[in-house]
Amino acid sequence: MNNKYRIAKWGQYGFVGLVVLMTSLAGCFRPAIPISMSPHYPVDVFYENQQPDRPFTELEWLEYKEEFPLADQQQPQKGRMVKRGNNIEQKELLLARLTMQAKKIGADALIAVRYQYYTSATVNGYSMRGMAVKYQKEREVGQ
Repeated sequence: MNNKYRIAKWGQYGFVGLVVLMTSLAGCFRPAIPISMSPHYPVDVFYENQQPDRPFTELEWLEYKEEFPLADQQQPQKGRMVKRGNNIEQKELLLARLTMQAKKIGADALIAVRYQYYTSATVNGYSMRGMAVKYQKEREVGQ
């Protein structure tokens, strides 16, 4: 067996070993600051097709609406409306405000939450609506 073949063979196994080592170390990595992609709200949020897994009492319907003037790049150009549509930051801001309203009235969750977006010649509009509910305690359920 010549030296070229032995070096090539070791290089192949060395590469595989390096990949296995890096993969196993990556699984052990935990960032010092926890990274969360989803925002946390002061109450639980359930959209129209979701329900909490525990009993609740309905408090009241809450709604929050807001309109924002169109930015320069959103103005109609050559008769076409461009750069319009849902804005995730505006949606999260609306949901944060709605959940704060729910928390102020003593709710534990919002259910049947519905988000709507609309646009006109001068504004982008957003509205969010949901039922504020209070979770029932264990002893209230059996009574």
